[in-house]
Amino acid sequence: MSATKGVARAIPAEALERLKAMVGGPGYLDDPADIAPYCRSWRDNWVGRVPLVLRPQSTEEVAGLVRICAEAGIAIVPQGGNTGLTGASQPHEDMSEVIVSTSRLKRIRALDTVNDTITVEAGVVLKEIQAAADGAGRLFPLSLGAEGSCQIGGNISTNAGGVQVLRYGNMRNLVLGLEVVLPDGGVWDGLRGLRKDNTGYDLKQLFIGAEGTLGIVTAAVLRLFPKPTASETAWIGVEQPAAATALLGLMRSRMGEAMSAFELIRRSIVGYLLAGVPGHEDPMREAHPWYVLVDVTGQGAPGSLHEPLAEALAAAQEAGLIRDALIAASGAQAAKLWKMRESLPEAAISAGGAAPHDISVPVSLIPEFIARADAALEAAYPGIRHCAFGHVGDGNMHYNPLWPPAWDDARRREERPRINRIVHDIVVDLGGSISAEHGVGRSRLAELEHYKSPLELGMMRAVKRALDPKGIMNPGKVVRV
Repeated sequence: MSATKGVARAIPAEALERLKAMVGGPGYLDDPADIAPYCRSWRDNWVGRVPLVLRPQSTEEVAGLVRICAEAGIAIVPQGGNTGLTGASQPHEDMSEVIVSTSRLKRIRALDTVNDTITVEAGVVLKEIQAAADGAGRLFPLSLGAEGSCQIGGNISTNAGGVQVLRYGNMRNLVLGLEVVLPDGGVWDGLRGLRKDNTGYDLKQLFIGAEGTLGIVTAAVLRLFPKPTASETAWIGVEQPAAATALLGLMRSRMGEAMSAFELIRRSIVGYLLAGVPGHEDPMREAHPWYVLVDVTGQGAPGSLHEPLAEALAAAQEAGLIRDALIAASGAQAAKLWKMRESLPEAAISAGGAAPHDISVPVSLIPEFIARADAALEAAYPGIRHCAFGHVGDGNMHYNPLWPPAWDDARRREERPRINRIVHDIVVDLGGSISAEHGVGRSRLAELEHYKSPLELGMMRAVKRALDPKGIMNPGKVVRV
């Protein structure tokens, strides 16, 4: 089957029975009602159909399933917690694929506090990894809104980022080794907990961010870090994005490696949050055009970072970079501030929904990007409601203009490509990326083909053909061959 998802053919009944036999009764779902939740994305309305969902509980079962599919030419859609945002883990509509869910690969295989690593299977939920690390006095720093349901295999396959990339990096920085079932059913055992290994190509990097198009990640060795013993959170009002990026520079010079998160939030989305999502209150008496949410963490005594943070904020105020600042008085108040940040996507939904963009540009160009994108969209759609928030410390913005209230679903579908092109032309002109942390999947596939050079696309296709010559691994996602 071609990776372009061309003409589909029905999966032979005999092949479906072989797949069922490989995993046994608890390992498959064939009732349409049971299958349906696996075929629909949780937010972006990608919906497909498959005759079978397979839920193996070991690497050996995954390999056996893939061998059968390779022999029969059956396309596979690998799926983790189904929390993705680009349609990468949803099947197409033609019943020519099967879903292979990693949800039963749930073991934590090892935790090494001397090497500071944890070895986990792909179906372990992110929050469970965080808890296991915490119980051992360590930190696994990946943190994002879906951490209670997303699985680490999906985090790896999408190169997830989250709020602490500024200090710890994204999944590419957090993975030391992988175990992967290849498209022919072979198993690559790369579960090495090494920080230095200069023996040729770093093969694990092929599968991190590949969204299941080159193989199925079944286990990983992840980096752990010392658990912070001191932390402070601040909510800061600023006039404009340029003040925020200048503030970032000042905070880094003052706080150094203690800076772990630096989020920029537009006032408009805070207003929609307060109006449309219960359980939140404005942290400040006065509204400000933009806000910055900062976390600083370290290994000192509890409270030891409060004075350095207060002094840094005082210096920022004296320099005219901030209008007001609030340092959380307790862990509970800090949690409330972060809950506001995590609830911003809900706020956009409550306001009627948005045209989401997950972009990155150099940090220094964040203000220019926002100004140019705002102006371009305003010119094309007078009165459009601007909405933006994101991990500005690493150059990543979720630039999500809200749909005009009068637009129905048909109008939204019609205008979305034009809005994407307006935003992404500016991103690319500034040397940025049209997908910073959410991946490509199906929703950004055409855009990627538009902006990537022929040389880059050719290199991606060459890798795909080399590892998946039959085109059975998640076809029609990330790259078309």
